[in-house]
Amino acid sequence: MGYFISVIGASRASAAELKVAEAVGREVALAGATVVCGGLGGIMEAACRGAVEAGGMTIGILPGEHRETANPYVRIPIVTGLGYARNSVVAKTGQAVIAIGGSYGTLSEIAYARQAGIPVIGLGSWSISRNGTTDTSIICAETPSTAVKLALSKISEVLE
Repeated sequence: MGYFISVIGASRASAAELKVAEAVGREVALAGATVVCGGLGGIMEAACRGAVEAGGMTIGILPGEHRETANPYVRIPIVTGLGYARNSVVAKTGQAVIAIGGSYGTLSEIAYARQAGIPVIGLGSWSISRNGTTDTSIICAETPSTAVKLALSKISEVLE
C-alpha cells in the first residue's frame, strides 16, 4: 500500500493557491501516494483534480451526512457527520500533511498533525511562534514538487 498525504487549505482560496494545490495533487499521484483531504471545494478540490488527472487516488473526509457533497474528484468519500471536528481525521489520516494557504480550519489541522507527530509541510501557509520564538515544526517549501518530496522524505524517515 502506498503513502497517504493530507493536503489541507481553505475552501475559498486564491487562483494562485488553487494552481499550487492542483500541482501538489499531481505530484502526490505521480509519486504513487494517495491524496487525503476534507473532500469539499477550494484547495481540496484542486488537489483532488490534480491527483485524478495524473491517475491517482483521492479520499475525502466529509464534514456532513451526504457523500454527494464531495467534490467531483473524490474517489473515496468518507461521510463523518462531524462538522469541523473532522479536521482531526483529515490531519491524522495522512502520514504527512501539506498545508497550502489556509485560515483557522487549516491551522487546526496543522495543530492536530503536529500534536500527533505527523510532519507538516507549508506552502504559503501558517508560521507560528511561541514566546516570541519561531516554531520551526512547520517545514516551509517553495514549490509543489519540493513540498511533496519533503513529505515523502519525512514519511520514509518515520518508517525506517
